[in-house]
Amino acid sequence: MDSNRNFVVGIFEDEDVLLHAVEHTREKGLKIHEVYSPFPVHGLDEALGYKRSRLPIAAFLFGMTGTSLALLMQIWMLGYDWPMIIGGKNYASLPPFIPVTFEMTVLLAAFGMVGTFFIASDMKPYKWPRQFDIRSTDDKHVMAIDLATNKMSKEEISALLKSQGASEVNEKNF
Repeated sequence: MDSNRNFVVGIFEDEDVLLHAVEHTREKGLKIHEVYSPFPVHGLDEALGYKRSRLPIAAFLFGMTGTSLALLMQIWMLGYDWPMIIGGKNYASLPPFIPVTFEMTVLLAAFGMVGTFFIASDMKPYKWPRQFDIRSTDDKHVMAIDLATNKMSKEEISALLKSQGASEVNEKNF
C-alpha cells in the first residue's frame, strides 16, 4: 500500500443505518475502501458489492489433497514397502484405512485454510494493521473512504456521510 493515504472515516451507531448509508454511498458513485463492524451485519457483503468467496473451493482442494496423501501413504507402506497380512486381510485393504484417511483430510484442510486465510487477509507478522477507529472493535461501525480513489472532495464526502446518519466524520492519514 502507498504511504500518505488520506481517508474520510464515517462512524455509525446502528447497523441498519450503516447498511443504508453503504447502499446510498455506492449509488452516488463513491468507492468505499472498507467497512469495519464489531459483529457481522447481514446483507453488508451484497451492499458493498463483494463477490462470493472462493474459500470453499480451496477447502475442498486441501481436503482432497489430504485424502489422496493419506491413501497413497497407507497403500505404499502396508502394500508395497512392508506388506503384512493382518487378520487374513489383503495387503492394502481399504476399510482399515478410513479413520486415518478422514483424520488426514481434516488436518490438511484445516492447516490449508488457516494459511489461505492469512494470505488472503494480507496478515503478515511484520505488518501493522490499519485501525481507522478503536471503537470499531467495541460498539461502532466504521466506513472508510479513500480520497485518492474518489473524485468528490473531502467536504462533499463528509457532508454525504453526515446526511446518511454518521454520528461522526473524521479524517485519517496513513
